[in-house]
Amino acid sequence: MDRGTPDFWRWRFFTEQELRGVSTGGIKIVPAFLDRLDKLREAFGAPLTPTSFYRDPQHNARVSNTGETGPHTTGRAIDLRIMGRDVYRLLPLAINLGFTGIGLSQKGDHRSRFIHLDDLPDGPSCPRPWIWTY
Repeated sequence: MDRGTPDFWRWRFFTEQELRGVSTGGIKIVPAFLDRLDKLREAFGAPLTPTSFYRDPQHNARVSNTGETGPHTTGRAIDLRIMGRDVYRLLPLAINLGFTGIGLSQKGDHRSRFIHLDDLPDGPSCPRPWIWTY
């Protein structure tokens, strides 16, 4: 995407600074993913706080069992801090909007609970749609 165009950042509910702040190793913008994420936030009707977005391959290999090619390395995955009833409300919206990878972490300290969302395609080592827990 050309940063020189006036509409470079067209998303209403997530800022570049916000996503850059939870990214490691720069930022990778995939407009279709952010369009989907913006629609999700609009449908949810309340703020959603990102805790992880883009990860460079080396960082991802250190913090995730998906290695250097995990969903966060594609620019098409995000973790959002959310818990309890809000997860129950967000989950069907995410499914209806076409998120194909959904991971739920709802154990432990409430401040560390999150939902992982991605929209990766079906693949031989990555069947989709898929929902898992941490």
